[in-house]
Amino acid sequence: MGWYIGRRLLQMVPVFFGATLLIYALVFALPGDPIRALFGDKPVSPTALTLLREQYHLDQPFFVQYLYFLKGVFTLDFGTSFSGQPVISQIARAFPVTIKLAVVALAIEAVFGIVFGFLAGLRRGGVFDSTVLFLSLVVIGIPVFVLGFVGQYFIGIKWGIARATVGGDPAWADLILPGAVLGALSFAYVLRLTRNSVAEGLSADHVRTATAKGLSRPRVMTVHVLRNSLIPVVTFLGTDLGALMGGAVVTEGIFNVPGVGNLLYQSVIRQEGPTVVSVVTILVLVYLVANLVVDLLYAVLDPRIRYV
Repeated sequence: MGWYIGRRLLQMVPVFFGATLLIYALVFALPGDPIRALFGDKPVSPTALTLLREQYHLDQPFFVQYLYFLKGVFTLDFGTSFSGQPVISQIARAFPVTIKLAVVALAIEAVFGIVFGFLAGLRRGGVFDSTVLFLSLVVIGIPVFVLGFVGQYFIGIKWGIARATVGGDPAWADLILPGAVLGALSFAYVLRLTRNSVAEGLSADHVRTATAKGLSRPRVMTVHVLRNSLIPVVTFLGTDLGALMGGAVVTEGIFNVPGVGNLLYQSVIRQEGPTVVSVVTILVLVYLVANLVVDLLYAVLDPRIRYV
């Protein structure tokens, strides 16, 4: 196990450097002067432009700029945004909110997706199976922003069940509605993945053997069917965690959630390059760690898997 973890960590190194180099190049290596663009048509002295370029190392060659950025990543000093705010403080305010939102969305899609998918797989071809498959197809076909506005209007405004907008420092309960909207699409995929895996698992040889040995049906269903069926689902959920954190731009905008998606969107609009590359770099790390955790969970779900 230790050797496997060490090898996986080494594999993450080139992925991290390759991804951050690509992100940095997309933001700072493109034609144009980001400092000059900040002022638009407003007059600015050449001295001020020179000082700002020196402050953000934009007067250095591209790879020297990238090395300065890496130094900031490893020392957790991302510098200041073009508006003068420390980037680390912006991230520190936004990430806890998005982590809470992603956890709520992940819990909703995992619990409801696995439960409904498991029941649909057991009743394959029945009324319940056909109904949840149809509803999941409807959810997949509706854009997230439509789900967001519909949920906000009916649940938040018309019925008053939840807050229509969240605002700063939200409580867990305030994030249930945005989390349900954010996790709706993934819920449909988890449901379908679980349903298909369970349906295939019911006809597997080890399941028939367990049944022939006289094991109780609940034990066969939970230990021999559901447990093995969760392997592709866990893979999806692990990779989806990063997507939920980075892809919450629309949901956070609709419900006014002050999270990472909102920060990233505002930074792109205002051409805040240092903030954009810093936020995306942390999201890359989240993806890498989530994938590592998923790989380690394989052995827990399927004892036949051995790490070499």
